[in-house]
Amino acid sequence: MQFTFHRKRNAFFNHLILITLSLTIVLPLAILFFNSIKPQAELGINPLGFPSEIRWMNYYDAFINGNYARVFLNSSILVFGTLLVCIPLSGLAAFSLSILNPRGKSTAIVGIYLLVGLSIPAQLYILPLFIMWKFIHLNNTYLGLIIIYSALNSPFAVFLIRSYMLQLPKELFEAAKIEGANNLQLFTKIALPLSWPVFLTASLVVGLAVWNEFLFAITFIYDDSIKPMASILFSFSSRFNRDYSLISAAAVMMALPMAILFLLFQRHFIAGLTNGSSKG
Repeated sequence: MQFTFHRKRNAFFNHLILITLSLTIVLPLAILFFNSIKPQAELGINPLGFPSEIRWMNYYDAFINGNYARVFLNSSILVFGTLLVCIPLSGLAAFSLSILNPRGKSTAIVGIYLLVGLSIPAQLYILPLFIMWKFIHLNNTYLGLIIIYSALNSPFAVFLIRSYMLQLPKELFEAAKIEGANNLQLFTKIALPLSWPVFLTASLVVGLAVWNEFLFAITFIYDDSIKPMASILFSFSSRFNRDYSLISAAAVMMALPMAILFLLFQRHFIAGLTNGSSKG
């Protein structure tokens, strides 16, 4: 009886903590959405509550004034370009480290490189990188940012995919080798079909990071016609710094695509994370 009481009390406190943490995330998002559909005049009177008058034209005005059609295309090019470079290369590296398991110092060197890439802040080398990119004419180009984003996100993607591939049964690869399969066939015919949840997870994480990235975008892109979403939102806020309804609508439109993708693939996203966390 006493054990049941303590168990219920612990469950109550656990749920209370989870609800409190959830509210710290949900409430700001709800206020942002409510402000995005309020008339500007109502914000000063009712900044936190539900709008008394709903104005959906805020989204239209923000879409037109912010040139969101072009900005959305720019961000999509950067996201898909980064995924096309980062995910296949990270998958091949993870396959080599987990399945092929090369001997010697090469594995340790690659591991150190990945750890350095994860631990060192990117701001430390943004100035020399900017000078180098300017020298080879990669500033203010999609390709320049795609290379940077691929390098920034590849260490995490390699570690995540590798931890998942370590759980794959080695017998399948040994049997395929006996049948004469080469390393590329081992990757494409066995490892890749079995590891698609973690590839999807890595793609969502990398895509979200690229979509929301601000520092490198504002530093390396200075032509408004190719600026991505995060940097345009910054300039949009500067232009309409008194119209918080438009700024809120612009922020909602920025967050909405990735939120929809996460909701659609959340089950596979969680499976890719949890299945790869039990062994590494």
